[in-house]
Amino acid sequence: MSAESKRRKVGGGQVEAPLPHFLSWCQKVSIQLNPKVYVSAEDSVWRYGVLTHQDLPAGEVICSIPRSALLSQHTTQIQDLLEEGRENLDSRSGWVSLLIALMYEATDEASPWAPYFGLWPQLSTPDLPMFWSENERLRLLKGTGVPEAVKKDLENMEQEYTTIVLPFIRRYPNMFCPQKHSLDLYKRLVAFVMAYSFQEPLEEDEEDCGKDTLPPMMVPVADLLNHVAQHNAHLEFTPECLRMVTTRAVMAGQEIFNTYGEMGNWQLLHMYGFSEQHPNNIYETVEIPMPTLQEAALLGAESEEQGARVRERWTFLRHMDVVREEGAFVFGCDGALTEDELRTCVKLLCMSPEEFVDYKDNEGWEDDDEEDGTLNNQELSRLPPSWRRLLHRTAELAVKAYATDLRSDQAILDDSAAYKELSRRERYSLHVRYGQKRILHQLLELTAIPP
Repeated sequence: MSAESKRRKVGGGQVEAPLPHFLSWCQKVSIQLNPKVYVSAEDSVWRYGVLTHQDLPAGEVICSIPRSALLSQHTTQIQDLLEEGRENLDSRSGWVSLLIALMYEATDEASPWAPYFGLWPQLSTPDLPMFWSENERLRLLKGTGVPEAVKKDLENMEQEYTTIVLPFIRRYPNMFCPQKHSLDLYKRLVAFVMAYSFQEPLEEDEEDCGKDTLPPMMVPVADLLNHVAQHNAHLEFTPECLRMVTTRAVMAGQEIFNTYGEMGNWQLLHMYGFSEQHPNNIYETVEIPMPTLQEAALLGAESEEQGARVRERWTFLRHMDVVREEGAFVFGCDGALTEDELRTCVKLLCMSPEEFVDYKDNEGWEDDDEEDGTLNNQELSRLPPSWRRLLHRTAELAVKAYATDLRSDQAILDDSAAYKELSRRERYSLHVRYGQKRILHQLLELTAIPP
């Protein structure tokens, strides 16, 4: 992952015994590892990583994993069992079948994937915020969106386990035991899937059939590569195998980094347990909850009548399915990423009463020559004054949601001694807060109205 990434080095820099056992298993299951690279727990930025013996050009295959070596609901020893109970295993996450497969394989010493699980003794997981105390999450991450995401995750996990998983495993007492295959194990396996799994892109015919995503799967060796935003390798899917391939030249002695996607630091910390220090994460984002925009519009109302207009328009936006209570407007370093929703909301909230009547009568449909375009930073600074005032108040409210201000976070980052005193959790949380606040302060500058 990042320069401090997904997996820590093993204590004392010693390579764990499970690694040779795992690499021997890889040969048996026909996983091919390029002889120019090696897996190490000593030289990587985070526990296990893949590094180079020799220079690699762009386009070189680092490893090739046959589909028979993948661990999924379709390759597990209990595949038939899962297929038999498929109708009862549907869930919001879509992960239940894989998680039950992992529960079985991870606790079966004779599992074909036992050497793979041996890399993570007792299924140790990345230090995800879901395993922190609630007080620590709020102290370090208030305002970032992570505490809310974790709360939702924990609620969904408990609900899935209680209503779907537990009834399933109780039907097969000769294969499962609720004491061994517990909610605690289920949570650790959710974290395991969050941090290490891959999802195959949909084919066109699958999209046509209405599928949103394919279930995740575990990909040995490929999941050992750490992540940085500016990565040098990616995973390719073929009918026969999955291949990790370099996307640019990698010099001898360097680590090979994969990408987990264009993710902001809050997403990386939430799902993988790390974040990248500014300015390394070029995909940094901040999410402003949609109701914050309504709150800002109400603050700008100068009378009860104007406040009633704001509430009426917000109700209309909800009717149009433009806004949701749990939705968010996303901003990146270069501007708004949820451009259509943000433009529609700000325009409607800033309309005159007459314009809103026309808009409402047309149910949101406008003339074809209606101005569209992006909401990049340059465009944000050129918006009509009423629009900028509303966005400015919205950014002010978002900034107030944090427990610390930008200046104090900057001071710690500028003081190398103070930064070194921080724990890993404190550092990663600082990266998240700082990156988000920089984007919000940039938005404040772009939307400021000169006196």
